[in-house]
Amino acid sequence: MTEEEVLSEFRAAGALLEGHFLLSSGRHTALYMQCARVLMNPDRAGRLAVALAAKLPRDLRAKIDKVVSPAMGGLIIGHEMGRALNVDAVFVERPAGTFELRRGFTIEPGERVLMVEDVVTTGLSSREAIKAVEAEGGKVIALACLVDRTGGNTEFDVPFESLASLTFPTYAEDELPPELAAIPAVKPGSRKG
Repeated sequence: MTEEEVLSEFRAAGALLEGHFLLSSGRHTALYMQCARVLMNPDRAGRLAVALAAKLPRDLRAKIDKVVSPAMGGLIIGHEMGRALNVDAVFVERPAGTFELRRGFTIEPGERVLMVEDVVTTGLSSREAIKAVEAEGGKVIALACLVDRTGGNTEFDVPFESLASLTFPTYAEDELPPELAAIPAVKPGSRKG
């Protein structure tokens, strides 16, 4: 699946939004990828997961024991990646501010994990989720996401793969362009601002 085909999936789902958005990083942007909308259709979610799984090197795919994703954004694509790779998929969540396993989910010591996100912007959530897996004794061997919004400015200690790389300008509160400042900000993600 090419980047243009990925963007076509987002457009078809009404998931490429324009306006004034406050990201979980605290930065502002005029464009937002609402992955929950693109993933609400099971066939589309499955196609995207199969395409993302296919982008992973074959030898890496063969090593994956389990898929872990951060709740909320990574839940659906994580589950579909588990299906595409034929491994279990679980998630970490933040009941008290930091990621942890709950609901009877376990990670065995040494278990090789693929971390799956919907969008990676700053990498903060990914790093926090990886830390939670490592605290359980798992070994994250790669990170995969639908959309890489890092602009190449974020590095990880594991291989990082995405279906599409997009760079939308983001702004700190004190550097908003006038046209963006004139529109009330909306917080579309799952984390409270």
